[in-house]
Amino acid sequence: MREDYRERFRILGLRIAYYRKMRGMTQEQFAEAIGRSVSFVSQIEANNAAEVKGVSLETLFLMSEKLGISMIINPELTAATEISRLLRFPSAIKIDTFAKGRVELLKFRIKPEFHLNNMPVSQIGSHTNSDILICAVERGDLIAIPDGNFILRDNDLLSIIASPQNASTFFKHIGFKTGQVKNAMIVGGGKLGYYTASLLQAMNINVRIVENNRDRCEQLSVLLPDSTIIYGDGTDKQLLLEEGLSEAESFLTLTGLDEENILLSLFAKANSNAKLITKVTKIAFTEIINNLDIGSVIYPKHLTADYILQYVRAMSNSIGSNVETLYQILDGRAEALEFAIHDTSAVTDIPLAELKLKSNLLIGSINRKGKTWIPRGQDTIQVGDTVIIVTTQKGLGDILDILRK
Repeated sequence: MREDYRERFRILGLRIAYYRKMRGMTQEQFAEAIGRSVSFVSQIEANNAAEVKGVSLETLFLMSEKLGISMIINPELTAATEISRLLRFPSAIKIDTFAKGRVELLKFRIKPEFHLNNMPVSQIGSHTNSDILICAVERGDLIAIPDGNFILRDNDLLSIIASPQNASTFFKHIGFKTGQVKNAMIVGGGKLGYYTASLLQAMNINVRIVENNRDRCEQLSVLLPDSTIIYGDGTDKQLLLEEGLSEAESFLTLTGLDEENILLSLFAKANSNAKLITKVTKIAFTEIINNLDIGSVIYPKHLTADYILQYVRAMSNSIGSNVETLYQILDGRAEALEFAIHDTSAVTDIPLAELKLKSNLLIGSINRKGKTWIPRGQDTIQVGDTVIIVTTQKGLGDILDILRK
């Protein structure tokens, strides 16, 4: 099974297990309802793709019908997946993945102890002995797709493109933590809290959930037998401290109230060294929230919009190339896209230095037969490649859109 399909299969199994348990059905009862064996249901819920053969659309639709769910878009599970990525690499504020996980787009803030202040972008690779590309810089209201002469400053927000290995090398060199967290405290036991805890358990991260609804606590105790479920008020400062906030390696505020999530993250920032992840639903005050420095802010609506945009672009573009992946970055002021190159065109087999690219646009990475690299001027795009583009130009739907008219 293709690696990207394995990830989708894992997510599908997680959803099926959740909704089956929420409806009080055993695996035996669910198997009988869909006319399949208990072993079939068990393998799907255990995310064992290698053992499951021939899952038809009819079976998937029947499973969806019996559980009363849609298999299309799940904002909570999408957000939980992003959270799990961030806790694998807690140094980053945001992580987006391309090329089936072989390339990452990571965002972080420059601190004085990194010794990057007043350094031109062109010297970063040699200074850190790592192959990375700085593809965007945020400085106050300034948004820049930098060239080699751009000078970095402390407190800048950098977005870099790199393979996971090169990203790790880079962060180790500047003194940033690279290993995944060992434990997580979650405030809020709704769907997002459940999905997040399930993914973290699979990563062997110890999970504690604080939830103020007794009935929901009982449900979570059944759904998440390996997690610690705490019945209590997540806004009770004394409770959080007694339950180990000061020693927590990560603290996630996932309640349904933005104000509560933000205030709790500020409290945790003052009382721990935990990696902070804050769920925000409203998107009208993004600039203010970003200035609070409360770690990684998760916007489920943004994540859902990325998936919808990706689908729309893929359906509307030309036959020659497809939008495989799309993320809105820099608070929606830029986009990072991955194009699959299916046919020869005006951008293939020509050195990149000779292409007449639009302004504020970078070719960030080329993936060819499983090998990825940051391209130089003499590299070429070839049929079969996937190519990552970062740009402030909106609406790109075809690889030819990177060229000036």
